[in-house]
Amino acid sequence: MDVILHIGAHRTAMTSFQSYLRANAPALAGRGVDVWGPRRTRGGVLAGVIPGPGPLPPARQFDRACGRIALNLAKAEARLVTHLLVSDENILGHPRANLRRERLYPDAGPRVAAFARAFSGRVRRIVISVRAPERYWTSVLCFALARGHALPGRATLDRLVTQPRGWREVIEDVASAAPGIEILVMPHERYAGLPERRLARMLGLPPCLPQAHARDWLNRSPDLAVLRARLAERGEAGLPEGQGAWHPFDTAQRRALNDIYRDDMSWLSAGASGLARLAPDPWEEGVEEAYPTGPNGGQQAAIDPRARLRKRGQGDDDEEGRMVRAR
Repeated sequence: MDVILHIGAHRTAMTSFQSYLRANAPALAGRGVDVWGPRRTRGGVLAGVIPGPGPLPPARQFDRACGRIALNLAKAEARLVTHLLVSDENILGHPRANLRRERLYPDAGPRVAAFARAFSGRVRRIVISVRAPERYWTSVLCFALARGHALPGRATLDRLVTQPRGWREVIEDVASAAPGIEILVMPHERYAGLPERRLARMLGLPPCLPQAHARDWLNRSPDLAVLRARLAERGEAGLPEGQGAWHPFDTAQRRALNDIYRDDMSWLSAGASGLARLAPDPWEEGVEEAYPTGPNGGQQAAIDPRARLRKRGQGDDDEEGRMVRAR
């Protein structure tokens, strides 16, 4: 049985992907595929891998988690499961911690190391989805703002731009924490709206998996109107007028973040120093149509697969000139 850890990242269509997995669970089970998603992992089978507060000491929590995982792996094998996908973005860390520490998944290494140990050498592949940092941080900030976080000032945004961790550093930490385990990197810009292709690539299967609910679009970032309303409820203001998405970063900041992503993607395309493998672009292989489903008959919450995001994470601006980050 192949065990695949899908560790995130947040804000890379994880909710839509996990909803697709749940909706197609019976069909996937018929193909020998089992999924442990957040509803099963959090407070359940993976509880204690990262010890939390409670009466048990951390070592005891971890030991109990290892036993629970081993028992559930044995049950899956008894059901003749051939591929087990464990999909939980909190394995990698938490967005609130990223904002609080102004770093991109600063604890990725220790966390992934703990989960790799907990599976006792059974993990064959680790999959991480990455996203252009300007879009990633904007999405994280949107949700934080809607949930009571302060409106970020210019200094905070500058620190998010200049903080020393990009996806390359995160991937290097993951590789160091899980030696000998294959790492597959899947850009959000290529796979966000194609959960069936995403799953096939993760599992190493042909691209002929179920397409039901494959174009649902869930947990979208709140737009300016929603964010202004949330701020108004708290007696605050500071967001621009108008409709559509909020863009907290200015032109120079966006350019710097896009430069970082281009560097990271170039590193991945060149082989990632042998540490990871970049998933190929499914759009170059051809994409089948899938009927949209979801709320309101699927019309408002559906991803149009033809309206693909930019291939390598460029933002809406295409300025010349680059600021290269020191590594």
